[in-house]
Amino acid sequence: MKVSGFTFVRNAIQYGYPIEAAIQSILPICDEVVVCVGQSEDDTLTLIESMPSNKIKIVHSIWDDGLREGGRVLAAETDKAFAAVAADSDWAFYIQGDEVVHEKYLSIIQNAMRQNLNNSVVEGLLFKYLHFYGTYSYVGDSRRWYRREVRVIRNDKAIYSYKDAQGFKKEGKSLKVKPIDAYIYHYGWVKHPAIMKAKEKSFHRLWHSDEWIQQNIEQTEQFDYSKIDSLQHFNGTHPKAILPFVEQMNWDLNLNTNHKSFKWTDRLLYWWEQKTGKRLFEYRNYRIVK
Repeated sequence: MKVSGFTFVRNAIQYGYPIEAAIQSILPICDEVVVCVGQSEDDTLTLIESMPSNKIKIVHSIWDDGLREGGRVLAAETDKAFAAVAADSDWAFYIQGDEVVHEKYLSIIQNAMRQNLNNSVVEGLLFKYLHFYGTYSYVGDSRRWYRREVRVIRNDKAIYSYKDAQGFKKEGKSLKVKPIDAYIYHYGWVKHPAIMKAKEKSFHRLWHSDEWIQQNIEQTEQFDYSKIDSLQHFNGTHPKAILPFVEQMNWDLNLNTNHKSFKWTDRLLYWWEQKTGKRLFEYRNYRIVK
């Protein structure tokens, strides 16, 4: 069984993306990791080139900044990286620049790939998610955060990234996937408040015009992390790959996990999910195979 990892990145240093940790976290179970590096205003390319692994394969890219509708440029860059994986790979492990896999899940993921290798019905593997917010001590637990997403797909070039690279489709249909008991740790909302504000402005340019950003995004110097509907404390361990970032954290936030800011319908749905573990009316861009 051969496995390729793939990802894309641009301005990782400027906007605080832990891309090294993302790549390092999947390297042990990949035969190669394709990194599609876009033109950057910082030393992102040098950073990737300096990573000590001969498994890393760099693809140079120029982003089409005109693809603003629905964040389509992110899917386009995902597709470029996927197109460059080795033709003889069986599976492709997609990891975004702010996602990290805990080493305790690697054997579970690898076993799932082996077990489903010859089951052509299964087109991908579905992961659970932890979304960290503000610091490495809080996770979002409301409906605004997606609970599961496809991160391992077959090396089938009929598969393509959908919308803003949140999922995949094949021939216009969602992939048939097998859920596995493994988590992706998402750190996209863990940044110094000033860097988070800069990233917010930059990120919205992938969806909206400059006029929309000026009218709808607060023109402040730092991001206000207090404007969140619901959080929980995180008491587990972080992946080894992210620990250097945890140790270098130079800001502090004291967020209130008891405060819940919901409309009444969301409060009711939140209560039901916390009580039963089931999310009513959940959006799914995949089809689960039993």
